[in-house]
Amino acid sequence: MSSPEVPVALVLDYGGVICRTTFERQPSIERRLGLAPGTLRWRGPFDPENDELWRDMLADRITEREYWGLRAAEVGRLIGEEWTSPRKLMAPAPNDSVDSTTRPEALATVRAVRQAGRKVGVLSNELDLFNGPGFGARLSVLKLMHAIVDATYTGIMKPDPRAYQAAADSLGTPIERCLMVDDQPRNINGALAAGMQAEWFDVTRPAETYARVLARLAIDAAESVS
Repeated sequence: MSSPEVPVALVLDYGGVICRTTFERQPSIERRLGLAPGTLRWRGPFDPENDELWRDMLADRITEREYWGLRAAEVGRLIGEEWTSPRKLMAPAPNDSVDSTTRPEALATVRAVRQAGRKVGVLSNELDLFNGPGFGARLSVLKLMHAIVDATYTGIMKPDPRAYQAAADSLGTPIERCLMVDDQPRNINGALAAGMQAEWFDVTRPAETYARVLARLAIDAAESVS
């Protein structure tokens, strides 16, 4: 069987891939909400053995939206509020810029892909749902995207094959020449089943993952991501 052709377009998930995970930002969330350090003990992919809800999500017993809805409700109760959306949980601290949660490796990679003359876009299930309407228009890294496909508006969520096809179509690129980067195995499997190339994003090793992404795109990682 011949090897796939080098991808000419990059398709990125947002949460975890472009944005640092809520797990990584727990200390700042605790400070922002006035919670004692270590109050938030769930760590998702950083400690799955001690996060039963995360294991349920990975096993498809609950969806990712349900996971974050339950966690947000839990945190809201800690401060005496009723949170029906993850937005307050995931928001940057009031004095932080909207770009403060962006992974520097993500921004460097997006710039490198554009400099190489390739297309780059986002395919997300919950971009504006979790971050608020118009979020993509305010974030610096998202302003560099050639296209954004957000299931908040399309109603078609990964791993539905139509979501991947919509991303490829939005970039004007054959689906087999697109590389999907996502931190959820189900979405990687969905991309492969739809005919798209894929690279699983390890949120515990973001720099290494982005180096692999650039290598698959035949872009010199040493010159692009520090």
